[in-house]
Amino acid sequence: MRASSIQPKAKLIRENLRAVKQLYPHVTSSQMLVLRELSRTLGLSVRSGDLLMLDTRWYVTHSGLLRVAQRRRCLSITTELAEGVSNPKEGRWVFKATVAKSETQHFVGYGDADPSNVSFLVHGAEMRVAETRAVNRALRKAYGIGICSVEEIGSFAEPPQSSRESKKLPPQPSNGNGNNGGP
Repeated sequence: MRASSIQPKAKLIRENLRAVKQLYPHVTSSQMLVLRELSRTLGLSVRSGDLLMLDTRWYVTHSGLLRVAQRRRCLSITTELAEGVSNPKEGRWVFKATVAKSETQHFVGYGDADPSNVSFLVHGAEMRVAETRAVNRALRKAYGIGICSVEEIGSFAEPPQSSRESKKLPPQPSNGNGNNGGP
């Protein structure tokens, strides 16, 4: 590898490590190792919003995946509604996305969304969430990205409760999927 290609990676790694220390003061050394590897292999930037840490784990963002695809010269991304399993009346949408890296290499991902697995902040936008999830899954397959995208996981934000309601309910997991913080 030429020195010119090593230099930007080293700079990105330093910038990411610096940003993470500011944004996530309790970051562990193992989380930093994962970040270093994501920076080196994929060129993902914390400051650009390519990566987020939620519940002690790294997640790639949709914009980060699109940047990887652009840098690696993705040929095309297409989506189509899976009409047979979607139910617009219930707000349940399923999409199929296909990422073409070349004329012969195609990768498929499916994404679903309904009011039960999206944040209350995006209720009514389940169709767009499902399409984004499908694209993210196809991109992760195409480029060998082993970490989940933040858009693929369930809701992290719960609807506001009145003080009376919050006293009646037990504490809920922060990611809204009922498995004590695991994605």
